[in-house]
Amino acid sequence: MRLSLFLFSLLFLGCATAPQDETSDSTTPPNVIVILIDDQGWGDLGIHGNPIIQTPVLDGFALNGVQFANFYVSPLCAPTRASLLTGRYHLRTGTRWVSDGLENMNPEEVTLAEMFRGAGYATGCFGKWHNGAHYPFHPNQQGFDEFVGFCAGHWNNYFNTTLQRNGEAYPTEGYITDVLTDEAIQFIEEQKDQPFFCYLPYNVPHGPFQVPDSYFEKYYDQLDTMQNEQERNKLAAVYGMCENMDYNVGRVLATLEEFQIRDNTIVVFLTDNGPNGARYNGGMRGTKGSTHEGGTRVPLFIQWPAGLPSGITVSGLAAHIDILPTLAGLSGIAPPNRELDGQNLAEFMQAKDSKIPDRTLFFQQSGRELTPERGAVRTDEYRLVLYPSYTGLYNLQADPDESEDLSQEIPQLRDSLLAVYNEWFEAMKAATVDVTTIPIGFSAQAKAVLPAHESYFSGNITFKEGHGWAHDWLVNWSGLNDKINWDVEVNAPVTYDVYLTYTTPQDDVGSIIQLQAGGSRLEDTLSTAFDPEYIPSPDRIQRIEVYEKEWAQTRLGEITLPSGSQTITLSANTIPGKQVAEVKGLTLVAKPN
Repeated sequence: MRLSLFLFSLLFLGCATAPQDETSDSTTPPNVIVILIDDQGWGDLGIHGNPIIQTPVLDGFALNGVQFANFYVSPLCAPTRASLLTGRYHLRTGTRWVSDGLENMNPEEVTLAEMFRGAGYATGCFGKWHNGAHYPFHPNQQGFDEFVGFCAGHWNNYFNTTLQRNGEAYPTEGYITDVLTDEAIQFIEEQKDQPFFCYLPYNVPHGPFQVPDSYFEKYYDQLDTMQNEQERNKLAAVYGMCENMDYNVGRVLATLEEFQIRDNTIVVFLTDNGPNGARYNGGMRGTKGSTHEGGTRVPLFIQWPAGLPSGITVSGLAAHIDILPTLAGLSGIAPPNRELDGQNLAEFMQAKDSKIPDRTLFFQQSGRELTPERGAVRTDEYRLVLYPSYTGLYNLQADPDESEDLSQEIPQLRDSLLAVYNEWFEAMKAATVDVTTIPIGFSAQAKAVLPAHESYFSGNITFKEGHGWAHDWLVNWSGLNDKINWDVEVNAPVTYDVYLTYTTPQDDVGSIIQLQAGGSRLEDTLSTAFDPEYIPSPDRIQRIEVYEKEWAQTRLGEITLPSGSQTITLSANTIPGKQVAEVKGLTLVAKPN
């Protein structure tokens, strides 16, 4: 039965005085749940002064746990996730962007899941991964026994969608946040008698902006004074998505109470970057993608009734890189034997008025090119922000909204912080690894998917949407000199059946397609039309991302690839219509030895 949000708020506002669970034991390793929200800003919570949004579960959770007054992440989601999972700045891990394979995390990194599994924990991830979809970047190869969700940077539809369970697609019923919560609750129930680590990276309020009617209408009615209908719809959707997520966090906490394991479970709540749009954010400058305060400062709340006091606010600077060493410290587990950038902050959560000693944090948002621009340095008092068009220095204690640039007034401080940043950036650049090439040819990998958005191409071909984000596909394949390429690294010699995923209208069938790779060459005629309409999407505003549609597959033939670096190239020998096809990608199915 669905409990009301009011009852949830009463439950967790009163948890500070609740009796200890009967099953808790000081010698029992604590369970750990990390809840990560996608594109929810610092200001998207009632406790932070937002006058509209209602998040009673998380408000009560924060008041009766440990809050961090100044907690920071990266400006974008994939880099934040890599740092959260490893305790290291994202550039060390190979992750520096959100697509083009630049979201991939070096599989040699040791993740939170691998750390906990090595200590005997059951591990599960339920939601958005966004640190690599291919073997061995996939969650199941990065320490998670159970994975339900998706690996891309966003998902196309949130209702009755198809997700994956441990690499296999499966249909779901209902709203995606509810579905992911159902899966996490089932995992908790199955593992309740042994230590578990549950990673719950919800994908809201990232676009496309879809939310059940009851949540949308509630906020739409409250925002009727807004002049811009598009912004009104978007904000109503965002706040509704956040309130639905808040309700689902309450379901998770109630499950822990039901199984009497709440007392000995560490629950961590944070978000992955600033808000995905201009809205209430405590007066901070910048949104998602910005290295200003508003793009990188987010909430961090932690509760562990058996091990941490309630009502604590920790001051000083903390960041995503601190989560792994802190959870290792709280759980009594040795951290990975790697160079960590984060600190164990467990000692600062034990008493009121705790302050983390002065430190310096770094931020970087290179995008597709690894350059020092679009970075920042944060000290306890100042923030230096670097952009191609300007360098700004701000005193955050005197000027929290970063309105007064002091770079000309205090040039010595500007230059010293810039020197520190450049030294850090060069060290990170030297440490980073390139993991953008698609790895294939593993004995445990029966099927490899080469998506269109990870290809590079020439001639007339373009992306359907333009950015080449996840789910984008290729259009205007209309010339005999047009080529589509994928760079792969073949682990061991392998023979594949090759399938093209495509759509094409009847008027364009008949093109002869050629594929070349590793000395192999094959040809096939595209003889079957398939031209479906887009799948209806209940978006509240017109989306930026591509819409979703069904795709056909046709077998092109068989190729044998030697080990090593190879390029797989598609081209056409004959094009009788306007174009060959719209291309979603290639699927390689390994043939038995």
